[in-house]
Amino acid sequence: MGFETLDRARDLRRLAEITAVFARHGLGELFQRAGITGQLARAGVALRLARDGGSHTKPPEVRLREAFERLGPVFVKLGQLLAGRSDLLPQAWTEELARLQEDVPEVSFEQLAAQLAEDLGAPAERVFRALDRQPLAAGSIAQVHAAELQDGTRVVLKVRRPGIVEVVESDLRLLARIAELLEDRAELRAYRPRAVVRQFTRVLRGELDLAREARNAERLRANLPPNGRLVIPRIVTHLVRERLCVMERFDGPSLGEWVRAGARDGPDPRAVAAAGAEAMLRMVFQDGVFHADPHAGNVILLADGRLGLIDFGQVGSLSEARRHEFLDLLVAIALRRPETAAEVLLAWSEGEAVPEEFEADCAEFIDRYRGRALEQLSAAELVRDINALVREHRLQLPADVTILLKVLFTLEGLGRSLDPSFVAIEHVEPFVRRAERARRSPLTAARRALSDLAHLASDLPRDLRDLRSRMRRGRVGVDIDLPGLERFAERMDQSVNHLTIGMITAALIVGTSVSLTIEGGPRLLGLPLFGAIGFLSSIGVGLWWILVTRRR
Repeated sequence: MGFETLDRARDLRRLAEITAVFARHGLGELFQRAGITGQLARAGVALRLARDGGSHTKPPEVRLREAFERLGPVFVKLGQLLAGRSDLLPQAWTEELARLQEDVPEVSFEQLAAQLAEDLGAPAERVFRALDRQPLAAGSIAQVHAAELQDGTRVVLKVRRPGIVEVVESDLRLLARIAELLEDRAELRAYRPRAVVRQFTRVLRGELDLAREARNAERLRANLPPNGRLVIPRIVTHLVRERLCVMERFDGPSLGEWVRAGARDGPDPRAVAAAGAEAMLRMVFQDGVFHADPHAGNVILLADGRLGLIDFGQVGSLSEARRHEFLDLLVAIALRRPETAAEVLLAWSEGEAVPEEFEADCAEFIDRYRGRALEQLSAAELVRDINALVREHRLQLPADVTILLKVLFTLEGLGRSLDPSFVAIEHVEPFVRRAERARRSPLTAARRALSDLAHLASDLPRDLRDLRSRMRRGRVGVDIDLPGLERFAERMDQSVNHLTIGMITAALIVGTSVSLTIEGGPRLLGLPLFGAIGFLSSIGVGLWWILVTRRR
């Protein structure tokens, strides 16, 4: 697909800027090989592809991070997403991309005032008793301001940056078209650029809708136990809009700030790590809906020792079947069952792996954990090994599994910053035991059988109606697969070809033999010239075909 049909001239200018930035950081060859620079030239866009002389000494992953930072918020967020895709990129690349930081200037309150008044139906000063014009935090999508409701409730306003939707959508259009061109290159197809961009588009569009973020928070909050250590802010639902989210304010340092200050004041850090991990893993393995970005800046240490979770732009979900599959994988590793591990990973993956080779590599992978109990497995090490295994076999994990692995990796890093002996899988182990007990329960087996029968009973009439309809329209086909039939067809094809060439050669010999008896015309050694030439040529073709057939 060419770029001549892009929606606006601005898109072409932006694409030229992206190409130039990558070239400046020594990555322009990627765009040239994908044909992007040629398409821009045909669209009449002049490019400046001068390379920064100092960039060639840096590793390529560093140059990619620097290019993303230079290109702005959309590419920074793309890099942060790729930092969690260890199934696609080597560890050095994901670690470098994890260093990406947003560096965006704050928006003055005057720029937000008109948008707030439009969303609230009145000037913000009339809706809130107090509103701090200086932001608490500024991000690429939104910035946060402290405020008080008329009844004195302390809240925060998360306000979407004006004009950010147009910027994001423009870059997403370009990324989608770049991904199509990159996927046409055989050497880049294994990185699934289109699938990555589709996942990124869903995530980023979800973050643009602050009303969706409010619904995510409410959904997570509804699943929390009433007296648990983890709390989620209340949403002021009547003030929530697509561009505005108003929620209860949590006062206290983030866990990152508390750790950097030495974690001297407050509860025991080991108890904080354990409580946070148990609450997060309960979301994952019991509720199936969980916060997808639980880094140290998104967890607030409250004055009473509880942990407040904030920022709900990214929320993951796991079906019950997927949760059981992950727990099966952990059991397979602990009990040394490579065939079970291979089954789970192949069920997750979208790719072509040779089962025998894959199972052998799974056995080698599991052997690294010999002698370790389930609760002694390192989540970080496990995540790295799983990703290396699927990457080696050119498989790709589905989005929900990559989010789960990222959460486990993040949890273990956060837990070890509080407690050096922290092991995330140790807190997963109770959920494994509970799942195993439930699976062996006769009641569970009966419930699953009844559910399957109910699905069969509800689907069967529709399937029969569909079959009858297809038969009426003459669209029912029968596929027959006979072993060796394709090879037999190839041999028949060769035989027919041989027979055809033989008949043609024989016909030529007969025809030219007849021509030798014709009187008149030029002669050679007493024979008609053209007849002799044809006769010798026919014999030559026949001998050549005999030699070719014998070789085959």
